[in-house]
Amino acid sequence: MLSYFLRRLLMAIPVMFFVAVFVFLLLRLTPGDPAQAIAGDQASLAQLEAIRDSLGLNDPLSVQFLTWIGNMAQGDFGRSLISDRPVLEMIGQRLGPTVALALVAMALTLMIALPMGVLAAWRHGGLTDRLVMAVSVIGFSVPIFVIGYVLIGVLAVNLRWFPVQGYKALSEGIGPFAHRIFLPGLALASIYIALISRMTRASMLEVLREDYVRTARAKGLPEGIVLFRHALRNAAIPILTVIGTGFAMMISGVVVTETVFNIPGLGRLVVDAVLARDYPLIQAIILLTAGTYVLINLLIDLSYALTDPRIRYQ
Repeated sequence: MLSYFLRRLLMAIPVMFFVAVFVFLLLRLTPGDPAQAIAGDQASLAQLEAIRDSLGLNDPLSVQFLTWIGNMAQGDFGRSLISDRPVLEMIGQRLGPTVALALVAMALTLMIALPMGVLAAWRHGGLTDRLVMAVSVIGFSVPIFVIGYVLIGVLAVNLRWFPVQGYKALSEGIGPFAHRIFLPGLALASIYIALISRMTRASMLEVLREDYVRTARAKGLPEGIVLFRHALRNAAIPILTVIGTGFAMMISGVVVTETVFNIPGLGRLVVDAVLARDYPLIQAIILLTAGTYVLINLLIDLSYALTDPRIRYQ
């Protein structure tokens, strides 16, 4: 198992390197000038040239890239071109709301999607199955921002159960935190509820045909124990894969949700950085997002190694 995990870990190194090269070249080759964003529209050509020299933007691309990689190897991700603050400090200040939103959305997803998928498989071909599939289609088809505005219109504006926008940290109390995070969490969870419920249904349909499930029923075990203890446990590996990748997608896909609900997280920071052509900040956020994907995939591979004896004893 150790050799299996080390192979997966070594494979992550070239992935991160190619992500760094792609992000660097993409930002440098797209139209826009950070010096113009810093100096404003009234700046002279001499002022713009002086800003580019001070930022190293006039250096060859190879020199800029090697300097950036060398600084990152020492833990220095650079300073923001606009605010002149360390980008890791800026990311750290915005990371809390984004992680909280992703965790709440994933918790809501698991609480809703797993029972939906199990019930759909248990009542395969019936009304419950059709309703779950209809909800899944809606979740896949409707954009998150539309679901967000519908939730705001119904639950916040008309019924006044929740605030329209804003965010409260958990340190300010679990009540205010839950009251403000529920709507954006539900909006973000909508597409993942559709995805995981469908995957759960498909995996459960395969497992429910197995002999050990029929044996468990023949022994007179309650149907809930058969479904959740025996069938769902053995159908868990593909579901865990989707859950892991879904969580990584949530962290990287919160831009729309945070914009709709005015949450000061990484999504809003990305939008501001892109508009300002803040190269160091954009590069750091994308690399950390890619690192999150790689880490979660490594954890999924480790879960395979722990559950599959063919890998465990390699």
